[in-house]
Amino acid sequence: MTHPTNDLDDVVHQRTRLGILAVLSEADSVDFVFIRQTLGLTAGNLSRHLAVLCDAQLIVIDKKESSGRARTWVSITKRGRSAFKAELAILRGLVEAAQRGTTGTA
Repeated sequence: MTHPTNDLDDVVHQRTRLGILAVLSEADSVDFVFIRQTLGLTAGNLSRHLAVLCDAQLIVIDKKESSGRARTWVSITKRGRSAFKAELAILRGLVEAAQRGTTGTA
């Protein structure tokens, strides 16, 4: 039997990317600046993590012009929402096992 943490998705589970998916799971589309400010990230750091999530097809990045300025909007995909929910289920299982005093290993 393997430990439940082996089921965690490394792309999703990284703290910043998990935070991004959590923010995106609450809305249809979220502005880049809002994500950056909410998670306390630099623009460069956020861009790097968004690229990883985009490459994994968990999010979509869309640049639109608004009031003469380009704005970047980010949306979670169906695949991203499923991956986020799966990650939450694994984390819930780990918390429940810890509360029972078991982690699925002997």
